[in-house]
Amino acid sequence: MMSIKDWVVSQLVSNSLASARPLSGNDSFFEGSAQTANAPSPEVAADLSHPSVPSQETAPPLRQVTFENPLQHRHTTKEKNLDPLAKIEMLQIKFLRLLHRLGRPQDDLIVAKVLYRIHLATLIRAGESDLKRVNLRSDKAKEIAIQQETSGVPELDFEFTILVLGKTGVGKSSTINSILNQAKAKTNAFQPATDRVQEVAGTVNGMKISFVDTPGLLPSSPNTIGRNRKILHKIKKRIRKSPPDMVLYFERLDMINNNYSDLPLLKLITEVFGTGIWFNTMLVMTHSCSPLPEGPNGYPATYESYRTQCTDLIQHYIHQAISDSKLENPFLFVENHPECRTNVNGDKILPDGQIWKSQFILSCLCTKILGDVNKVLDFQDRIELGVSNSARVPSLPHLLSSFLRHRISNPNVTESEIDFIALSDLEKEDEEYDQLPPIRILTKSQFKKLSNSQKNDYLDELDYRETLYLKKQLKEELRARKEKKISEDGNLDGDGNIDPPEPVLLPDMAVPPSFDSDNPLHRYRCLVTSDQWLARPVLDPHGWDHDVGFDGINLESATKVSKNLYASVTGQISKDKQDLNVQSECCAAFLDPRGPTYSAALDVQSSGKELIYTLHGSTKMCVLERNIAECGVSLLSFGNSYYAGVKLEDSFLVGNRVKFVINGGQMRGREQAAYGGSLQTVIRGRDYPVRNDKVSLTMTVLSMNKETVLSGNIESDFRVGRGTNMSINANINNRSMGQLTIKTSSSEHLEIALIAAASILRVLFRRARHGGSVKEYPEVA
Repeated sequence: MMSIKDWVVSQLVSNSLASARPLSGNDSFFEGSAQTANAPSPEVAADLSHPSVPSQETAPPLRQVTFENPLQHRHTTKEKNLDPLAKIEMLQIKFLRLLHRLGRPQDDLIVAKVLYRIHLATLIRAGESDLKRVNLRSDKAKEIAIQQETSGVPELDFEFTILVLGKTGVGKSSTINSILNQAKAKTNAFQPATDRVQEVAGTVNGMKISFVDTPGLLPSSPNTIGRNRKILHKIKKRIRKSPPDMVLYFERLDMINNNYSDLPLLKLITEVFGTGIWFNTMLVMTHSCSPLPEGPNGYPATYESYRTQCTDLIQHYIHQAISDSKLENPFLFVENHPECRTNVNGDKILPDGQIWKSQFILSCLCTKILGDVNKVLDFQDRIELGVSNSARVPSLPHLLSSFLRHRISNPNVTESEIDFIALSDLEKEDEEYDQLPPIRILTKSQFKKLSNSQKNDYLDELDYRETLYLKKQLKEELRARKEKKISEDGNLDGDGNIDPPEPVLLPDMAVPPSFDSDNPLHRYRCLVTSDQWLARPVLDPHGWDHDVGFDGINLESATKVSKNLYASVTGQISKDKQDLNVQSECCAAFLDPRGPTYSAALDVQSSGKELIYTLHGSTKMCVLERNIAECGVSLLSFGNSYYAGVKLEDSFLVGNRVKFVINGGQMRGREQAAYGGSLQTVIRGRDYPVRNDKVSLTMTVLSMNKETVLSGNIESDFRVGRGTNMSINANINNRSMGQLTIKTSSSEHLEIALIAAASILRVLFRRARHGGSVKEYPEVA
């Protein structure tokens, strides 16, 4: 856990000027209110949980609380007409007067940092002529604050509102009573005491503090999400009229353990209020003086280590809820038990000696003051919380690499490489298959009676016959395609249209006289249409047994528009309760019998809540019998950015098994350019194309901004046995980065699945080794 002091110091040292700008959520926390836009920065909404006063136990006690009726804040005409710098000076004076009442010296480290933030923010908005004036007023404010506090004139008028959130029983109402030093909020140790949204107000050290006390939320479960959502919407409706200045989210420190997981509840709060709520939130840990649990060594954990582990865990879940890890919320530690240890002045202190009530009020005071400063200076530049669009900029080298590998799927057009394999090359296999003697297919019982060597010989013979049969089918398919093309050319009329075939009357189907279950012709008798759409469900492998088993649909269609024009549409849509994923591709290809092949494709796919549109175009030309040249262009649209690319490619075959591909291209976008190319060699197996055994060697070079990356890749797919396939993929680049992937699939050797036991044992070993550690985050896919 990072204390507010350490966090403020690190932010000021690393990025002093930029950090003066406040953060804001990308969703509106308070709809229709300008208060959210002017929320204080988390750096300055500092966790003052570690004050710099050397002896906190001797600090002056808090003044007696006097309760007042709520009144609207009144601004005089003079205050309204003041310029922004004068208003900042008045806020500084109020801040210094309140610090004096809290017993905080002006040279306190945290106070100095907050004053520096105010001064730095003022310099950002001040013009060159006002720089000297800013420095003079900063020094003058300290003198005026001392004079006004000594004389008591004018009367200090300062107020702020706090929204309180948290689960039931965590001590929200008890903390309010402790701060106000009066039992204004109902409490109950055995059941929820707050049943409605209510305002509890009081005055502490001249500050009017209003708490918006809310009903407690229930622990996360499918049965409580509806009630929690209803409570949160009531709170949202209540604060829309009068937005609070800050939010306190309560959690019990003694309830944090390995089984703690409030991610569904935190996501629900984010969904209702938006990510901006966490920017305005300080996390309050109650029961901070409870006995500490045992550590991994069997001894009680130290207070600092246990507190750090608990706060890190809660912050981790908040990062997951808002999909952003750059936010650090301040933490406040509270103990409301009447037996809590006190100092000589009667103030309750924590095990580390901190006076928690003074720290609590100081944190709220800093948040309110700096929020008003941001509102007066009207900052516009803010860092967005949540999934930032600026971070979702595609990499030009990655786009170029994908573009070089992309191939437009031509509908109803076979690969030219297969067409290059002459029918005479398959003639020998065809004749060999016809000359094979007949084989007797054994039953299961007969197969079990064979010896191991006989079984292997029998299966090898079946595999050999299957390969020859597939080659024969391929040859017949190529021959039928050529004959169909010749017949279509012969049936063209004067306008270039194909004469339709003559209709032939088919005999009526014989239907059995009864609806016997052995004759299902009645059940399946229907008219078969010429619809070319193919619809398939997208299966969900992780679904429950009682679910439908799929969460999407896949549609495919291919048609022949005219003689040489083909078109196809492929799409997949999947939807769950929150996200909608779309992937589709529309392709069209025009085949010129005397020239090149023109292809175009439009790809649409979803990326989060945005859509990526990619338009591809290519022209292929057969230079020689086994040499194909291609020119392609690409235009990609992502958000408000556009990327354009062009590539040239040449491929040629050596025999039927060796293929060489060389290409090069360029991708431009966002005033940048990336260049690259690749050289690929593919060696196929002797049974190609019926078997897809191959070895591929690729060398790729990519360059951008005078940086060049050279990488090599080897990929191999082969059959280890009759029912076992293996795929090996390895790559490495000149930056000593690489990857090795080995995949195996088998229908015979099921013992390969025991490899998964290694991963299971590894997870069990890690859990056993860290079983006593609190800081054990769940893995996120």
